Amino acid sequence: MLSTAPAVSLGGRMSSSRATSAAPGAAREPKDSRSWVSALRLPGPERDEAVAALHELLLRAARFEVSRRRAALSHVRGEELDDVALQAADDALVAVLAKLDDYRGASRFTTWAYKFALLEASVRLRRRAWQEREVVLEPEAWPLMADARESPPRQAETGELMRAIQEGVDSCLTEHQREVLVGLALNGVPIDVLADRLNTTRGALYKTLHDARRKLRAHIGERGFTLDSI
Repeated sequence: MLSTAPAVSLGGRMSSSRATSAAPGAAREPKDSRSWVSALRLPGPERDEAVAALHELLLRAARFEVSRRRAALSHVRGEELDDVALQAADDALVAVLAKLDDYRGASRFTTWAYKFALLEASVRLRRRAWQEREVVLEPEAWPLMADARESPPRQAETGELMRAIQEGVDSCLTEHQREVLVGLALNGVPIDVLADRLNTTRGALYKTLHDARRKLRAHIGERGFTLDSI
């Protein structure tokens, strides 16, 4: 079970004026999961206080995730990381309130809500990490070299399989399917980053990737190969 993370200082001041409305300790948290849900559904001051307390919780979660990943973002200023955490908390708050009816009580409400902030923060951090990197959508080099530790017959079979895959990618896939497959499966571009670069959605990319893999499996199968990993 996730526990509420302590407030983590990221250095510098919050770069957004929204931070002034979410000072830690400014709102009293409901005492249990049922109280959280009831307070967030009732109009008036009680709901406003619950929303403020929820934002504080989500901001702590987002700061915790930013702090955990900070080593990989040493080139990013502390003020910018503060803003990433704040934006993640804002988006998580909107998502939690929109999905309030989906909460079934299988875990504590705070645990359930906490995960929204972790997800939003991780997505924003991945995007920031790739912000200044080139997203390569064409294969720079196909892995046609077999593992030297394999036996000669196995190396030959692996080489034939890789050539069949390359042929399938070149001949069976649309340009968009090829870009998505190469970007996600070959070059390791995070799916949310690729969605931003191609101006589409994660769901649409998952569908494209599924269709591309199905075509490749059929192409490879016609040549007597199987490849469960694609």
